[in-house]
Amino acid sequence: MNLDPTPFPVQFTIEGYHRWQVYRRLCELGIACSCAAYQPLKVQVESAIVLVQLWSVMRQVTIPRQTLVDWLETCWNSRSSTD
Repeated sequence: MNLDPTPFPVQFTIEGYHRWQVYRRLCELGIACSCAAYQPLKVQVESAIVLVQLWSVMRQVTIPRQTLVDWLETCWNSRSSTD
């Protein structure tokens, strides 16, 4: 069985400000993407790593900041209880 990842374009519809914010961050990460005015963001997902990076960037801009802070504090508390 061949499990090589096959690139495929993934499209996201994100509101204006967030769309450009995600686009700029993905470009900084070196992830192939395009975003034209009034068009959906298109991302070239070539590997699982790219998919996880995309997921992370999307979470950062779409989830309320306090939710992210709470999640991080939960991770820290879990980590310190296992030490």
